[in-house]
Amino acid sequence: MAELVRTNDPGLISVIEGLLGGAGIAYQVTDRNMSVIEGSISAIPIRILVPDEQEAEARELLTDADLGNWLRV
Repeated sequence: MAELVRTNDPGLISVIEGLLGGAGIAYQVTDRNMSVIEGSISAIPIRILVPDEQEAEARELLTDADLGNWLRV
């Protein structure tokens, strides 16, 4: 699995989930529960992962949606 994005912004996470789901790209959101448990200090960011074989397609999709600045290197 390749990490695409790491953030605590619920709006951004929702948009990315919609884009990936709409494009048929499998994804996994990790650490969502841990982020909620730790409260609002943002110590544990939520990560969005995609299968390695769909990483390039997912990165292109987010870049085309002007979200490329959120992509992990």
